[in-house]
Amino acid sequence: MRRPSAFNITAVVLGLAFLYVPIAILVLYSFNDGRLVTVWSGFSLRWYRALFQDRQMLEAIWTTLRVGALSATFATFLGAFAAVALVRAGRFLGRTGFAGAIYATLVTPEVILGLSLLLLFVAVGIPRGFWTVTLAHTTLTLAYATVVIQARLSSFDRSLEEAAQDLGRPPWQAFLTVTLPNIAPAVAAAWMLAFTLSLDDLVIASFASGPGATTLPMRLYSQVRLGVNPEVNAVSTLLIGLVAAAVVVAWLVQQRRRT
Repeated sequence: MRRPSAFNITAVVLGLAFLYVPIAILVLYSFNDGRLVTVWSGFSLRWYRALFQDRQMLEAIWTTLRVGALSATFATFLGAFAAVALVRAGRFLGRTGFAGAIYATLVTPEVILGLSLLLLFVAVGIPRGFWTVTLAHTTLTLAYATVVIQARLSSFDRSLEEAAQDLGRPPWQAFLTVTLPNIAPAVAAAWMLAFTLSLDDLVIASFASGPGATTLPMRLYSQVRLGVNPEVNAVSTLLIGLVAAAVVVAWLVQQRRRT
């Protein structure tokens, strides 16, 4: 086995530093006692206490989590059906248009998608609020969930499901009891990806939101425009911890399934 060269090691270190040093600085200064985010004034939990007393920020976090959970669930549910249709339905009439309609959101700029959804909501007469943001994020993340589930479903051995049907299981029950447990990691990965994309979205939520439906990215963006508040560092650190914990839990579950 060849040892990595000094150039390769340097490239990896610089790449990791470029990615993670800013995040480490953000986490560090979330514990800063001073108001200036670039001057260290001592260790303190001041901005975490301020965060939990900021009602508007807490409401934005709660709205974001609810929108993310619901939109990820809807996108994963619909994406599973779309993946089954694309993998198992064969060459049905309109398959190309169906696939193109699903994958279009992967390449459509978010500004165009957000504006299109805004015009749709106005034309239909749906008042903008929590549910319009949820529907918009479902539209955004549906294609990603479909791609993840479709990739796993394409490599699944259908003989297992056929064996269950030979033993008397109806097709839908064979799918639920045999296929779905085997592709469950892909379904969970699709849900997590959709949830993460929903947490991160700012553009589409800005078009689809209304009074009482301010998401966390919108709230952070409005605060940063007026100046960087160390409270932003605190909420960002909590989000980083939440995502890291979810990744660790997913890895532990996967390792447990393997053993």
